[in-house]
Amino acid sequence: MSLTTTPGEFPTADPDAKGARPADGAPMQQSFWTDGGQTVWSWLGTVDHKRIAILYAISITAFFFLGGAAAALIRIHLFTPHGLLFSRDTYNKLFTLHGVIMVWFFLVPSIPSTLGNFLLPLMIGARDMAFPKINLLSWYVFVGGALLTVIALLAGGVDTGWTFYPPFSTIYSNSAVTLAAVGVFVVGFSSILTGINFIATIHLLRAPGMKWFRLPLFVWAMYATSMVMILATPVLSTSLLLIIAERLFGMPIFDARIGGDPLLFQHLFWFYSHPAVYIMILPAMGVISEIVTVAARRKVFGYAFMVYAMIAIAVVGFMVWGHHMFVSGMSPYAALVFSFLSFVVAVPSAIKVFNWTATLYRGQITFAAPMMYALGFLGLFTIGGLTGLMLASVPIDVHVTDTYFVVAHFHYIMVGASVSAFFGGLHYWWPKITGRLYPEGWARFAAILMFFGFNFTFFPQFIMGYLGMPRRYAEYPAEFQLYHVMSSTGAMVLAVAYLLPLFYFAYSLRFGEVAPANPWNATGLEWTVPSPPPKHNFDQIPHVENDPYEYHAQGHAPEHGKSIHRGQGDGPVRTPPT
Repeated sequence: MSLTTTPGEFPTADPDAKGARPADGAPMQQSFWTDGGQTVWSWLGTVDHKRIAILYAISITAFFFLGGAAAALIRIHLFTPHGLLFSRDTYNKLFTLHGVIMVWFFLVPSIPSTLGNFLLPLMIGARDMAFPKINLLSWYVFVGGALLTVIALLAGGVDTGWTFYPPFSTIYSNSAVTLAAVGVFVVGFSSILTGINFIATIHLLRAPGMKWFRLPLFVWAMYATSMVMILATPVLSTSLLLIIAERLFGMPIFDARIGGDPLLFQHLFWFYSHPAVYIMILPAMGVISEIVTVAARRKVFGYAFMVYAMIAIAVVGFMVWGHHMFVSGMSPYAALVFSFLSFVVAVPSAIKVFNWTATLYRGQITFAAPMMYALGFLGLFTIGGLTGLMLASVPIDVHVTDTYFVVAHFHYIMVGASVSAFFGGLHYWWPKITGRLYPEGWARFAAILMFFGFNFTFFPQFIMGYLGMPRRYAEYPAEFQLYHVMSSTGAMVLAVAYLLPLFYFAYSLRFGEVAPANPWNATGLEWTVPSPPPKHNFDQIPHVENDPYEYHAQGHAPEHGKSIHRGQGDGPVRTPPT
């Protein structure tokens, strides 16, 4: 993508002026980290999209390790058939805590609220989001709602599972369900605000020349995700509001004893929650698209098909919620329709896998840490997708419903693929965010360890689920112990793989090599500004002239030491390590 620049409001004639760019290769004197103050209050009141992304990152990292700690305790408990640590009631509360925190407070906001918030204006040539104050409000709403839920989960406990199914949530559970549902209800508004902000930004603030089919695929992923956020999240909010109303006022909504319909909640919940799967995975697809093309030094194969596939996933995803309810009493005709649509939604996902593979074909691939995570994503996403097709088949789904087979499938997509992409994107854009380079060897090791640790944890669950091991049981028959021991051992390996980046990223902040503006020799607009970016992003508004992912010679890296295009902020370029 080549570009020119047009005059903006931040001239750089005076090298000592605030926001001025030093000579190429020199670190910025002012960046978003320092410009505007470094006090706590300067961060808590910021409207800079980059700082808000950092606030989100700190928040979801805390929730990630809290939910991960619950998962580790669950796996330790299941080392023996009769359990090592907890009573059955405590076990129910623990897996609910794990599910609620990981789904609502990590997986849903992980990429959009962090990398999306940080990168979206930079990728389209804007100086900030369309609504900066609403952007900050979305973080406060997220943190407030999440803290309410965590208080409920840790103080009183919730034993319904992360889905809040009636009658568990309306009749048989403790009173903490109400507070937890209120918290998740509040967090939903954060998703809606973020989605509205992203859509408005993409529509209104694109740089001159940035036509729709010149948008990076990551931006398209954010656009499709935002559409799902604003259309589906109100349905979840309504579902939880009805749960709260029934618990507080005894309204006959889901309680069959007084005329309610418990299946109504399942329809409402999955009408949101299956599209929510794509809130988690569509951003991951956008990240992988950016990593694969720069690692292969080739233009994305079938760019237009990649865009249409994302939109198709977002649209068709609203039509397949019923495959979660094949054993809930629906008619065989409805089951047939939902089964067919579930196979249909797999087609655009398969197109993306084929296109990524074709992009890599005959490319000069560099196996840096982001690419290692991307390859892990491709393997885990493919396994999760193929087992998803098995669950779309009614006879197989009936056999494995509510078993560990479903747990494994869910985790391969939502955790294995989504988290691999999140870590890949974090490694890819870390030099841009912090201005520092991380230890490449440790990063590669962590990526490999994560892939093997994940498979060692969850692949045995496919086997024991197919053999009939139910999920969410605190105790189990002795014949399943070998699979549980394998799974629990793998979870310990996976925990180490998740912790490693925390240490070497922290190390890099103080001791890492200073990063140039474009360490990967990539083509996006975000790589034309200094590392880390200044508060105002661009000294001059860029003008986009070509399509994205244009390299000097397709399939060949540019000449060493030269960037693919020159824009403000480019420093010396290093070739990605092989």
